[in-house]
Amino acid sequence: MSTTTTAVPATRPYQSYVYAYPHKTAYRPLAGRPALRELWAAERKDALSLYLHIPFCEVRCGFCNLFTRIGAPDELTTRYLDALDRQATAVREALGDEEPVRFAAAAFGGGTPTFLTAAELERLCDIAEKRMGADLRSVPLSVETSPSTATADRLAVLADRGTTRISIGVQSFVEAEARAAVRPQRRADVEAALERIRDARIPVLNIDLIYGIDGQTEDSWRASLDAALGWRPEELYLYPLYVRPLTGLGRLGADSEAAADAAWDEQRLRLYRAGRDHLLAHGYEQVSMRMFRRADAPRTNGPDDYACQTDGMIGLGCGARSYTTKLHYSFDYAVEMREVRAIIDGYTATEDFSRAEVGRYVDGGEARRRHLLQSVLQAEGLCLADYRERFGTSPADDFPLDLARFEARGWLDASAGASGLLRLSPEGLAHSDALGPELFSPGVRAAMAAYELK
Repeated sequence: MSTTTTAVPATRPYQSYVYAYPHKTAYRPLAGRPALRELWAAERKDALSLYLHIPFCEVRCGFCNLFTRIGAPDELTTRYLDALDRQATAVREALGDEEPVRFAAAAFGGGTPTFLTAAELERLCDIAEKRMGADLRSVPLSVETSPSTATADRLAVLADRGTTRISIGVQSFVEAEARAAVRPQRRADVEAALERIRDARIPVLNIDLIYGIDGQTEDSWRASLDAALGWRPEELYLYPLYVRPLTGLGRLGADSEAAADAAWDEQRLRLYRAGRDHLLAHGYEQVSMRMFRRADAPRTNGPDDYACQTDGMIGLGCGARSYTTKLHYSFDYAVEMREVRAIIDGYTATEDFSRAEVGRYVDGGEARRRHLLQSVLQAEGLCLADYRERFGTSPADDFPLDLARFEARGWLDASAGASGLLRLSPEGLAHSDALGPELFSPGVRAAMAAYELK
């Protein structure tokens, strides 16, 4: 069975971050609004993942195109948690009790979950545990935070409720670079937040950093890396800066210049390689293009790269995705603030959460493609025996033209086959944001292109 794609010229190394496939811009309103009970009836439920989405931030960074809004006036967080409670009740009822329902991992993302007060975080945990039945103290629980919201009382709640990993978006320890990314913050405040996180004794600390910011140099990039390393984080994520439509940087006009600038691509590649080599020299191992883990760090048995894209994902909240083996579904998606607010308001007014509203069906060819993307973008690569056991074919059978093209570019590790793996070379990992989009199917690519930005 061949599921090859029409080649897309890999002219630029930074095309798109593939954190989920198919992307939400390929989703459409679902005919008949299928009932969740029917969607989940034949699915395995013994190792589900649970994701709760909080779409609020105290400030929206200039590069951010996530589904989030600034602030929550008029008790909006209370109304949102009320709706989240209603949704959780409906979803748990849809899962049924015919067979055991067990959650193997959980995550709170956003937005910024710690935008919620300590008492609201307690309620969020209660929704996960009392409504959904997740035992947060016995499974990996990852939570996202920000420097200004990582307060001692919030962190105490998260630590007490079983959080095993906390991820903080610092982006840069250089204040001028933070301002250039429309992320104004004082380094002293960032350091104070990191100290509070370490005091909370949550096992895994992840720090997010961004490279490619206007004015950033190899020296200033290394300064941020060294500042982060001073906290000995168990994980570090190194993200290339993207300038996307409808974001703060996009509205400033940066996309009309930087996005067409080959020198910016070269800057980002240079800074990526410098950052990668610096972390490898300091005892970190590379998990993916973005993720680096300290070699002696404790393992929390959560998903590597925290992509939240495995089958058996239950997403709660108006920005969360859910994944069955045949359907990916969510709610409407937007970036522009007025549209985001309208979707959140609609979610908080919803009483009936028993049906899927927006999504995309995944057939056998897309399942192969998704499995390839999930696996090959990880540094350890794809196990060929696992692929054959799942699909009865090999990646070479299903994607011959794509793999030949990647091999010709030097993106594949020629020695991996002897170990039964399909694995990227270091140069292939560096070009993950070009390789990934090339594997999108023509149908998904067409749906994404037809999506009307809002």
